[in-house]
Amino acid sequence: MEWKKVAVFLLLCLAWVSATSGEEYSLRYFMERSSLKSYELPKKERAELLHQVENLLEKTKEVQRKLARTLQEGEGGIKYQEGRLWMSMLEGDQKAIDSGAQQVSILKEKPTQLVAAVRLYKSLRDLSFHFSAYNNVPYFSAHVGDLALELELWTDPVFYKLYLLPLAQSRSVEAKSPSKGKKP
Repeated sequence: MEWKKVAVFLLLCLAWVSATSGEEYSLRYFMERSSLKSYELPKKERAELLHQVENLLEKTKEVQRKLARTLQEGEGGIKYQEGRLWMSMLEGDQKAIDSGAQQVSILKEKPTQLVAAVRLYKSLRDLSFHFSAYNNVPYFSAHVGDLALELELWTDPVFYKLYLLPLAQSRSVEAKSPSKGKKP
């Protein structure tokens, strides 16, 4: 009977450890954090946020390729002039995806780079805007689906509020604080 108590205790301990250490850093998790009035991301969560943004950029790249292929093959009954407009937008998206991926790699190495964070935010905003536009085209919406909304949520409430804003505020505080070695 005693070994059963020990076994149950060990199983409960293992379940508790796996539940606490296996936090899933999903969009929902970061949305909950961004809804708090003031929440500074710890280093581990910041790294995971960048990882999630990197995965989002990969998904965006795949959908962008599908949309470009759809236009190039002439599917969807889109006229030539309109197709050229969409292709130019998709080419701009490719640049935004590449720039975003480059900024993520910079932020992974140096998480306090404000310029890289702003550039990443700009890339995500541009992609969010364009993918919302693609979602309004009936043939494209089948490819885009929920990615437009996901991009929008990762961009504004999550990345802006949890990464960019605290970084900019910390830079602002650093700039305002007088240096101790100098006399007025």
